Amino acid sequence: MRVAQRWLAATLAVAVMASGAPARQVAVEEQSIDALRAMLATGHVSGVDLVRAYQARIARMDRKGPRLRAVIALNPDALAQAKALDAERKAGRVRGDLHGIPVLIKDNIETLDPLPTTAGSLALADNLTRRDAPVVARLRAAGAVILGKTNLSEWANIRSTRSMSGWSAVGGLVRNPYALDRTACGSSSGSGAAVAASFAAAAVGTETDGSIVCPSAMNGLVGMKPSIGLVSRTHVVPISHSQDTPGPMARSVRDVAMMLTAMAGADPADPATAAAVPRDFAAGLSAQALSGLRIAVRRPDMPRAVAARFDAALQVLRDAGAILVPVAEPKVDGIGEAELVVLLTELKADLNAYLASTPPAVTTRTLDQVIAFNAARPAAEMPFFEQELFVQAATTHGLDDPAYKAARAKSLAAARGAIDGMLREARAHVLVEPSYGPAWLSDPVHGDQYNGPSASQWPAIAGYPHLTVPMGLVLGLPVGLSFVAARDGDAVVLQAGYAYEQRAQARVRPGYAPSVEAGAR
Repeated sequence: MRVAQRWLAATLAVAVMASGAPARQVAVEEQSIDALRAMLATGHVSGVDLVRAYQARIARMDRKGPRLRAVIALNPDALAQAKALDAERKAGRVRGDLHGIPVLIKDNIETLDPLPTTAGSLALADNLTRRDAPVVARLRAAGAVILGKTNLSEWANIRSTRSMSGWSAVGGLVRNPYALDRTACGSSSGSGAAVAASFAAAAVGTETDGSIVCPSAMNGLVGMKPSIGLVSRTHVVPISHSQDTPGPMARSVRDVAMMLTAMAGADPADPATAAAVPRDFAAGLSAQALSGLRIAVRRPDMPRAVAARFDAALQVLRDAGAILVPVAEPKVDGIGEAELVVLLTELKADLNAYLASTPPAVTTRTLDQVIAFNAARPAAEMPFFEQELFVQAATTHGLDDPAYKAARAKSLAAARGAIDGMLREARAHVLVEPSYGPAWLSDPVHGDQYNGPSASQWPAIAGYPHLTVPMGLVLGLPVGLSFVAARDGDAVVLQAGYAYEQRAQARVRPGYAPSVEAGAR
């Protein structure tokens, strides 16, 4: 039996076991990491109980009920991991804040568990590497239980300009828990929908440009794209070494900060992380952090309903003592075109290097072979959209190409210049703006149809930290407030975002309405 078939059988077996196994009733819906820690500390709830409770919830809601399709695979070893961590706790050893806490990992990040890392593609169905990405190893060392893998936009949404975000050939289409016909956004769509639906307290996503921030904002979550170089990218299916990074997604800023504390650190195999220094990002959080803080305010074009939410969020910041300074819109002509040259060039180089490291069972060893694999299986791999970006990437000329180097220099200078300029104009350390508008309809015919504000591009290109925090609902759909800082300002955005969150209390749990028209709040 092929690896993919064994993995599917094991996953289904775990789901069946979870739905039928006798276990202590544990209410995990909307529970924070701190709440779960408190349960575990009493001894009345075990890590095994938590794993079983989350498995049962996933079994009820992911392929049944609202059918979110947020989880690609459950980890057959999760119960054994939890049992071992329970034994450590009984022996008096608690590794830290995440000890015994089940978390989910996006399925473009490798784990040593008996699960392939597919990036949502059938071409990687046999990619069973049995190695932890360093970011997963750090979570595991901190005591987290790897509950399973989340669905995603296939190949992290770099295959086509006409893609339907949240769809993969392996996992199907992720649905938004707030209105099931709406996008969960890409590419960390499964991580976003799963955490919103309380399939775990937190998850790991990845971002190249918007893929943590967008699904977090549109699924009512807090999401953090760290500074490039804070979190290792080794053993993560790549797009771009200039812009890729894993990051945490959860329902509160404190949970994100605790996750980031465990995830961050230097990795000798990823030179960008050489200066990463471990720190406790949760320790500095204070509800008073906005008092006297100067904040630059960027106000892009946006729908009236989003503007009303943004104005309400700005008032929360003012009431907390922040000094808000409107800033002029920077001119960044050509940044999108330059970014695309960078992403496509690095995609070819970085993906070829990654594929060369996969097990022999993976027969697609280059981007060209992936393109051929997809072309030979159009019904399975391309039922809704094509692979024209892959084809474009295949024609690029490598990392020594002068056109690529010029594009990287142009996009980096423009992005950093825009953010640094707004911060300098306002004499501020933090920039705020709307993250995105509300989720669009998932549309297999036309693909993604979004024309609202987007805060992701400049910090993504610049390598700067970007945090989104819920600022309420528009027609029942979540929208987020973005906090951006200069490089290595990760603690600054977490502090500001936490203080805002504590005052605003703007997150609303999902209602799983079939559509906005059918009664989403």
